[in-house]
Amino acid sequence: MEFGHRSVLLQETIDGLSIKPDGTYVDGTLGGGGHSLEVCKRLGSKGSIVGIDQDAAAIKAAGIRLKDFGEKVTIVRSNYCEMKSRLHELGIDRVDGIILDLGVSSYQLDTAERGFSYREDAPLDMRMDTRQKMTARDIVNGYEEKELYRVIRDYGEDKFAKNIARHIVMERGKGQIETTGQLTEIVRRAIPMKFQKKSGHPAKRTFQAIRIELNRELEVLRDSLDDMIDLLNPGGRLCIITFHSLEDRIVKSAFKKNEHPCTCPSDFPVCVCGKVPKGSIVTKKPILPGEEELKENSRAKSAKLRIFERA
Repeated sequence: MEFGHRSVLLQETIDGLSIKPDGTYVDGTLGGGGHSLEVCKRLGSKGSIVGIDQDAAAIKAAGIRLKDFGEKVTIVRSNYCEMKSRLHELGIDRVDGIILDLGVSSYQLDTAERGFSYREDAPLDMRMDTRQKMTARDIVNGYEEKELYRVIRDYGEDKFAKNIARHIVMERGKGQIETTGQLTEIVRRAIPMKFQKKSGHPAKRTFQAIRIELNRELEVLRDSLDDMIDLLNPGGRLCIITFHSLEDRIVKSAFKKNEHPCTCPSDFPVCVCGKVPKGSIVTKKPILPGEEELKENSRAKSAKLRIFERA
């Protein structure tokens, strides 16, 4: 299957980056190369972009898509949390812009055997980096009930988390849970029918929660934001697209902390903590997809773009 992924908020992100033709840019979630392609089109002879992704299929697809830009493009298979050290290896200390397009790609969702989708029956996998040993199957069959409850409650924000965790544990007592189809059925039985009709697919939140836990998505994001802001040249911009409230909250909070880092009590007449702002938030409210994009791509529905500019 071809790596098909429609980049969400594409024009808004490219505009938000404020690209300099001779600048150096990083696409920390390269995917199929949609955002990177648009950056490349705006680069002059001295401009360059580094694309980072942990998914082998994404690396291959982006390599083909960006091949005409030759040496302007460097592609690295890694997690964006290693951006600083990967750039250092390439002799890059500072960049003019960084893009992160979080969440799971259309390709990953639509390739049944990757195990991300609750709509197809496939082995329980969900690894964004297939070199990783642990899979979703290990979480579903190995976590204690209270751990499963925590994951589904915190990362899926599902009010039936306790019941879903209990049903998973009951079911695996009869034999290992191996497939996405099995897990979907278990979740269905754990949620009262009247609620299933109201709020989308019943397994959506549980699948999201297990995927986030397995790939440490929120941890990686939380631990990387300050580093990325530090990598920016003055006037450089960090553009981040999130797809659910937990990610968005982390980004919003990190941007706020870097804009107003002072930890002095509010009644102090002057700042004595010595923490200076690293820049400013460009988007006081997140940028959302327009009506046209929502019509064309239903997966854009929950997308939010936030932008930070380095001082």
